Amino acid sequence: MEHQVVVVPRNRPSGVPDDVDMIVSHLSVSWSGLPGLIALRARYSSVPMVHVEHSYSEAFSAINVTARGRFHRLLRTAYALFDRVVAVSEAQAAWMARNDLVRRHMLDVITPMTDLGGLATVVAPLGPIRHFGAVGRFDQQKGFDILIQAFRAVDDPHLTLTLFGEGEERGHLEHLADGDARIRFAGFAANPAEAYGSCDVILMPSRWEPYGLVAIEANVAGRVVVMSAVDGLRDQSARGNVVVSDHCCEGWQDALSSIALSPAQTVDRPVPASLADANIGAWSALCDKVLTHTRKMSA
Repeated sequence: MEHQVVVVPRNRPSGVPDDVDMIVSHLSVSWSGLPGLIALRARYSSVPMVHVEHSYSEAFSAINVTARGRFHRLLRTAYALFDRVVAVSEAQAAWMARNDLVRRHMLDVITPMTDLGGLATVVAPLGPIRHFGAVGRFDQQKGFDILIQAFRAVDDPHLTLTLFGEGEERGHLEHLADGDARIRFAGFAANPAEAYGSCDVILMPSRWEPYGLVAIEANVAGRVVVMSAVDGLRDQSARGNVVVSDHCCEGWQDALSSIALSPAQTVDRPVPASLADANIGAWSALCDKVLTHTRKMSA
């Protein structure tokens, strides 16, 4: 296949070439963007369209949505414009199916893939767990505010917490960390292997997480992830990661206290080549299925 990325306005998809065989949407669905999707569907009425749902999940809905019925109507309406909908985790797909957001025969699960180059060669941590790390944009979703408060409640001068990332919440997070010299803000991690290698364990206190690429990156780098029990993170617990069911400051304080200074734990390190093959295979199968169906319908 020839794969072309087209950057489009958020609410008005445009600029898609006329001679495409298939369109894949990575847009966030919204009421304001719905007319744009309808126009896209109308213009390319004979072209199969696939939507990948990166944004919404059960935990997102529980925290951010008050008019649940209206939100579900939005998703059902938008998803119906596509020939297939791709969920990025089994947990997300189960939420979609349970709420009848998309017909089951139109729903596929393909986990995301990112560049894992260099992470597989990072040396596994040795000795007691002292250095905690968190990676991601500084946003309410990631729960770093909970993490900082929980870490400050663990009174041990031998521990450190390094946060890699940037975002609009940085000022608030720095205020929460003020006065604790053990907490460091390292900025954007230009070298992920170096960032993960500097930590003994990675923390993901996310409030919602349709999949959670940081978890797979950390595991490939040989780091155990301590994660909240939400959405796609639950799918990734089987590799030896630690799940924090009590998602509050006290729950995270207990989790950090229980692993601090303990021997570094082992994790089932995924093989990047196998992950890439699985991702390519899943997308190839989906494209074959969609394009074959389209050819039969037009014959």
